[in-house]
Amino acid sequence: MMRIVSLLPSATEILCALGLQDALVGVSHECDYPAGVSELPILTGSILDSGLSAAQIDDAVKRANMEHRPIYRVDGELLASLRPDLIVTQGVCSVCAVTEETVATSLEFLPVDRACEAPVLSLQAKSYAGVQADIQAVGKATDRGAEAAALCVAMDARWGSVFGPTQDRAEESRVLVLEWVDPPWSAGHWVPEQVKIAGGVDVCGAEGGDSRRISWEDIVQSDPDHVVVACCGWNLEQNVAAARVLFDHPVAAGLRALREGQIWAVDANSFFSRPAPRVVRGAELLGAVLAGDVSGCENEVVPVLHGD
Repeated sequence: MMRIVSLLPSATEILCALGLQDALVGVSHECDYPAGVSELPILTGSILDSGLSAAQIDDAVKRANMEHRPIYRVDGELLASLRPDLIVTQGVCSVCAVTEETVATSLEFLPVDRACEAPVLSLQAKSYAGVQADIQAVGKATDRGAEAAALCVAMDARWGSVFGPTQDRAEESRVLVLEWVDPPWSAGHWVPEQVKIAGGVDVCGAEGGDSRRISWEDIVQSDPDHVVVACCGWNLEQNVAAARVLFDHPVAAGLRALREGQIWAVDANSFFSRPAPRVVRGAELLGAVLAGDVSGCENEVVPVLHGD
């Protein structure tokens, strides 16, 4: 069996969905799904201190970028000692996860007898189609092409049924998905597609486009029917706390969505931040929000009301 190192949570999810959990010999510090993967050797860490606020994280990331320092570090010695046949990482965002360049740097000064020459597969998804292309790339690299094809078919079946046939496209809801709140960033990449397939219109994001910083005035002027707080890499509890920024900000406090009780927090870490099979579930959650029925989704999406 192959020996695979995954330095990307979405890659770990994809590998396990293809039946390769037993082939994993090492993962990143953020790999937490499915159960059991976090017990494997941890190869990465973040330069950011724990317990930082959203604003402090934003400042730290900006400083690191200005100084051309990677956000993540890789234990090159441990990586080499695991003797992987394949390393999977990503090339889309240096803030979200370890990049191929960081992997190469971590191995650069190892002695020849401990060097790691495993091929690196760099995933590139920026859209729903890109997620499926990554799944197929992983399948090809691991001789699981049939399993990858079957997984994509299963995803498409659910993706295509998110928007109910009885719903009226003429009454699409205006949705703002916030990938960060302090400062505010609108979500990009596959998230606007999740909104669209759920029956909504993303008021600030563009399908396949990058996430982008927006102003509080932009948010108010976009006049969303629903605001979904999905801070990148944060779980439901963390996003509930993040959503409270909207209630405290003097400009955001004028949002119609806030007055009408349409501020929502989601488990972004599981269903929105990672380009993996569970983005389909994220679209289903948005569909439930727009349909006004989130029964059965309590551990995945919740309304955040003033005074809670």
